[in-house]
Amino acid sequence: MTEPSASVARTCALVGPGRAGGAVGIALAEAGWRVARVAGRATDVESVRAAAERFGAEAVDVTIAGTGASLVIVATPDAAINDVARDLAPGLEPGALVVHLAGSAGLDALGPISDVRDDVEVGALHPLQTLPSPDAGAERLAGAWAAIAGSDRVRELATQLGLIPFTVDDADRAAYHAAASVASNHLVALLGQVERIAAAARAPFAAFEPLVRATVANAFALGPARALTGPVARGDIETVARHLGAVDAAERGTYTALAAEAARLGGRADDDELRDLLA
Repeated sequence: MTEPSASVARTCALVGPGRAGGAVGIALAEAGWRVARVAGRATDVESVRAAAERFGAEAVDVTIAGTGASLVIVATPDAAINDVARDLAPGLEPGALVVHLAGSAGLDALGPISDVRDDVEVGALHPLQTLPSPDAGAERLAGAWAAIAGSDRVRELATQLGLIPFTVDDADRAAYHAAASVASNHLVALLGQVERIAAAARAPFAAFEPLVRATVANAFALGPARALTGPVARGDIETVARHLGAVDAAERGTYTALAAEAARLGGRADDDELRDLLA
């Protein structure tokens, strides 16, 4: 593989300066990289300009974003990666590394580059962390894990960002990203249900925070099965029945679905009385 020239070493470009792209851009700058160019969609003119000003970079069209850069970060929505790769390919420097940040897509998303540029490397790097804003996200990268694909250069990049890299093959990326969505998005949705049911019982949502934090800590320290407690784990059918009678009808579907999952996790999936109640 061609090595990037000395004139472009430690120089990178950012395509898609949103929350994830901005966070990675800030972390790269803190790691000693120079963000030289920023590009984005036609609808992102203001965010591209703001990011360029922040990094002291040039706001450019995607087609020339990779010029003069040994690293290009593609942080666009998943569906746009293919088109961005096609636009980037002609202007990339020999020996450059192009990395996208999508969780559900693999190296094939950057196929339009690999198909025409055998002197350019491609990779995938998905920070397994919630990135609510560029600044908060940059702070949260250090110590988080990252699903990577590609050469050792991708692993080295993850390490420079303070991430803990692990490899996920292209065939497994969708399943991996589903797990990430459950771990983050579904957890937040579940806490939304806690907030609603607690409000109906006139209990403060904040009162549940220590319980939630301790439960999550137990799950990672002991494993989910050993960390499971509560009426389903005990086989306390009467308490589960009281729960179902007390919560709003709109909440019962989620409650019964997750209670059934708790039963499976706790080895009570064959409990006919519990199964009938949850059905």
